[in-house]
Amino acid sequence: MEIVIGLIIIAIGAFCQSSCYVPINKIKDWSWESYWIVQGVFAWLLLPLLGALLAVPAGHSLFELFTAEQSFNIWMTILFGVLWGVGGLTFGLSMRYLGVALGQSIALGTCAGLGTIMGPVLLNIFFPEQDPLSKLTFSVILGVVVTLVGIAIIGVAGSMKSAGLSEEEKKAAVKDFNFPKGLTIALLAGFMSGCFNVGLTFGADIKFAETQEMFAALPATFLVTLGGFVTNAIYCFYQNQKNKTWGDYKKGNVWGNNVVFCLLAGALWYSQFFGLSLGQSFFEKGGTMFVLSFCILMALNVVFSNVWGIILKEWKGCSGKTISVLIAGIAVLIISTFLPTIIDSLSK
Repeated sequence: MEIVIGLIIIAIGAFCQSSCYVPINKIKDWSWESYWIVQGVFAWLLLPLLGALLAVPAGHSLFELFTAEQSFNIWMTILFGVLWGVGGLTFGLSMRYLGVALGQSIALGTCAGLGTIMGPVLLNIFFPEQDPLSKLTFSVILGVVVTLVGIAIIGVAGSMKSAGLSEEEKKAAVKDFNFPKGLTIALLAGFMSGCFNVGLTFGADIKFAETQEMFAALPATFLVTLGGFVTNAIYCFYQNQKNKTWGDYKKGNVWGNNVVFCLLAGALWYSQFFGLSLGQSFFEKGGTMFVLSFCILMALNVVFSNVWGIILKEWKGCSGKTISVLIAGIAVLIISTFLPTIIDSLSK
């Protein structure tokens, strides 16, 4: 029952994340770089900081965690956050060229698989005595493989969509639709975005002994998003300078509207990792579901992003066969969230 509760919490976070691009459509008269960094202030700085404070017991401060003994793990967590920031930038571009459904599917699928595998592999390089590779059990690998199969099926649906629509229909669904360009960017975004889970892996011990388990991952989450904010801020401010869009921040008539929707978008985005931390507390520490939780989150993100894609009519005009393939891919992803638990149960 606890596993089901954990999955429900993670699913709620995934639904929120998949919805975060909806309020962005309500932002008025700002360039991409301007609204991206403003929502990032909420998504990657303020809200993660508030979340991290929940992990601080009474009588302590967050800064007590940042000690010399933890300096290597702290800097590695931030470093992988910086690398994840590159994935975040290209992630937005993948949806520009592929749409919300297909863009998130390919990028998050790559992120799910690589993010789950890279953490233990890289940790093993620095701390082989901890034997982190032992976490990559048969059930974990199977869960990753099935997730990637589901993503691949959705990718096939996207290819069928690209081949079956006229240029006018493609543009009607996604204004800048470009499957080859979007696919390349989405794969890069997924690879770099997988660094988020690597950062969480390095930061797993950055917590107080008294911290409730459901909040344990939130300090590391803050450090990862802090690194990602730096990457995004540098790029967005560069784009402000290049495109001469500094004036966006002076448009007082839209500030109220835009800040509200940037806050909403940031809160929805952050909900996925807040939910991940809470959901993990219902899984056995170091067990299959715990190790796979990031992969499960990304898989559910894909499921809900495709639901939004259908709602936003990004698949409008596609054949029944294409929609059937899409639904099959979604079904495989849903199965992938429960399959490892079933395998573990049968093996006992």
